[in-house]
Amino acid sequence: MPVKIRLARRGRKKSPYYHIVAADSRAPRDGRYIEKIGMYDPKTNPATIELDFNKSLEWLVKGAQPTDTCRAILSYKGVLYKKHLLDGVKKNAFSLEEAEKRFNDWLRIKEAKIQTKIDAVKDQKQKETESYLEAESKKREAREKILEKKRQALLEKDKSETGEETESTETEAKSVETPVNSPEENIPDEVQDTTAVADPVAEEASENTKETEE
Repeated sequence: MPVKIRLARRGRKKSPYYHIVAADSRAPRDGRYIEKIGMYDPKTNPATIELDFNKSLEWLVKGAQPTDTCRAILSYKGVLYKKHLLDGVKKNAFSLEEAEKRFNDWLRIKEAKIQTKIDAVKDQKQKETESYLEAESKKREAREKILEKKRQALLEKDKSETGEETESTETEAKSVETPVNSPEENIPDEVQDTTAVADPVAEEASENTKETEE
């Protein structure tokens, strides 16, 4: 029975993750499988890979053929390299201890590279967060400046309107006030004219009185 190491899709729509399984090559992709040997989530950065190293190596030794994606995953985790070293031991190219030493050296370098990538991703996210916060701070300051200008404009407008209302109120008050006149100005013109006419009569009466006395 031909066995393949391949991915079986799981998860919701537009949010997949995959099981790494050993299955019959004639079975449907997401159908029955012989054994689950890991999990692969491509949505994270770097991708999340959980793999049972010994089971994966055992299936490879038995002759299971990985798909292209699974081959890349097994190479990334060092399973293919370990199988290559074991083949060298079988051919007496080097000893098992030498194979283990080479694999451990490779694994240490690989883990250092992975950690470097993780740190770089974290630094990038941190920089993006800081730049985003800085941009938001600048936007907020710009909005505050605009609002402050609007407040100043409204205050100046209120002051100008208040000044105009005060001037108009003073003008109205002046127009309503009754002017204070002198006593002579309060005397009607007719009375003044009567007084002026009565003076000659009084003069004639005084003259007649003088003649009679004589």
